[in-house]
Amino acid sequence: MSSVRPRSSGRHTRILGAVLALVVVVSGCAAIPTTSQPNPVPQEGGGQATQEVPEPEQGLDPLSVVRQFVRASARPANDHAAARAYLSEAARERWQPDDSLTVIRNEFGTVYLGEEESPDPENHRVVSLRASELGRLTSDSAFVSVSGDFEAPVRVGRQPNGEWRIVDAPGTVLITESDFSESYFEVPVYFFSPDSSVPVPDPRYVVARPRSGLPARVVDLVLGGPSNGLAGAVVNPLGESAELDSNVDTARDGALVVPLTGITEESEKLRERMAVQVVRSLQHVTTSRIRLLSDGVALVPGTLDWRPGDLPAYESITSPSSELPGLMTTEAGRIRSLDTGAPVQGPLGRGVYDVESAAQSINGQQLAVVEDLGDRGHRLRVGDYGSPGRVVDLSAERLTRPTWRPPSSNESKSSELWTVRDGKSIVRVQRGPDGSWVPQPVTVSELPDEGAITALRLSRDGTRAALVVNGTLWVASVVRTSSEVSLRSPRALKSDILTSAVDVDWSSQDTLVVATSSEWRPVVRVSVDGFEHDTFNSSNLGPPTEAITAAPGRQIVVADTHGLWTAGEVGAVWVPHPHSRPGAEPFYPG
Repeated sequence: MSSVRPRSSGRHTRILGAVLALVVVVSGCAAIPTTSQPNPVPQEGGGQATQEVPEPEQGLDPLSVVRQFVRASARPANDHAAARAYLSEAARERWQPDDSLTVIRNEFGTVYLGEEESPDPENHRVVSLRASELGRLTSDSAFVSVSGDFEAPVRVGRQPNGEWRIVDAPGTVLITESDFSESYFEVPVYFFSPDSSVPVPDPRYVVARPRSGLPARVVDLVLGGPSNGLAGAVVNPLGESAELDSNVDTARDGALVVPLTGITEESEKLRERMAVQVVRSLQHVTTSRIRLLSDGVALVPGTLDWRPGDLPAYESITSPSSELPGLMTTEAGRIRSLDTGAPVQGPLGRGVYDVESAAQSINGQQLAVVEDLGDRGHRLRVGDYGSPGRVVDLSAERLTRPTWRPPSSNESKSSELWTVRDGKSIVRVQRGPDGSWVPQPVTVSELPDEGAITALRLSRDGTRAALVVNGTLWVASVVRTSSEVSLRSPRALKSDILTSAVDVDWSSQDTLVVATSSEWRPVVRVSVDGFEHDTFNSSNLGPPTEAITAAPGRQIVVADTHGLWTAGEVGAVWVPHPHSRPGAEPFYPG
């Protein structure tokens, strides 16, 4: 996949810019989408008329028919009428592709199969359609990264009018990467973490045209709940009974009206979260004021119209304070400040314990360290910042760098952190009533057993986990029930290019940065669904990289064999960290 612009700013800016250029307001009444699969929304009244589907060019050979069929699949209107135009009359009636889109690389092959497959080449040919699969847009409008080869035989027959048409089409709709990017908008749809009350983005993709129907399609996704990949890890304040009372429409004063019904919850706090869901989800497809109604009156008493700036600020919960510059461990087993290079206060800064790795809680008040005991293996210490910490009853030959669960809204400190024991067992360590820290297992039955887990980072909203397993990057959702905590829906991201990952961190709620041992791709930024990736400039880095840390609004800090390096943008040249030293490993709070 080619490099793309940053997910958290450039892509959304491009999306909003394109939308604004064509005036994204709902002219007339946008009909309510009836399914979560991205389909164009028919327009009523003053909406856009359905465009006629042009007939294929005359005289196309079988290879060209198949290629044009794939390119026409980028137009999903009217049940993929543009693609059906390349099918025979019988095949048009028969073709029922599955409810997903298969996204392939732009370069794909069409070749004739041998004579044994085409005994009558004057009238029937079998074309092998060969491509590299990048992923699938599933029925919930979420992209699922898949790396592998795609091959399907496509039977083409000469019709009575002499034209070649497909008589047996593939069972899925194929679309090239470029066509997918042009035909679908990525929109983060928001839900809430169940414990820390933080909005969580759920990347989804909606049909880009007609643009006047974008707000209605986004609202439909919000009401439909989280994607399969986040199910159980987030909550939907709108609940299952909320629905649209009528069409999403534009009022005479220019406000975008979202008329809801079926909302039974009377709590004003929960209704405010509903407003956050809808307004945050719509902010990438419209600049209009959002008028939120519940059965004809204001959804939140006292506030009728909303703009993104009217919403409560949640970033402080998921982003480290600017007063917490980050820390680093050094070869001497000490913890030092990334800001000054000075040792931290207390025994962890004096080298009393041989600290191998460490993690600071997101509010800076706590530290967890992995202590190297030499021949006796490693152990975990957890405590307040500046203290030696309590020893956790968790013996191991190896422990990965700890990662903190964010505190809940009513806690000043975090009560849980995670680590990986001996490359296999994921352990969450909970704070007990007496202040001790007790290890508890994490269920990982859905994660393929493909090697050692060498890195683990919880997202700073606590809903996802990123793991490095045998050099491959995985992302899974964190699902909590009364009986267990488990990792669900694990998905490998960019496994075709990320084969030598060594460390990972979250630069935002929906974006990861990965350090690898590759000389050509030492640092890569990847979207949480794996659709987008950017390779950072490799200038000045001495492979292999060994550790990485990132946080919202912060410089990325990477450790290689020579020391620490920093960069802010993908194309920027890495510059030495002012307090760089060999063997140091950086970490921001979280």
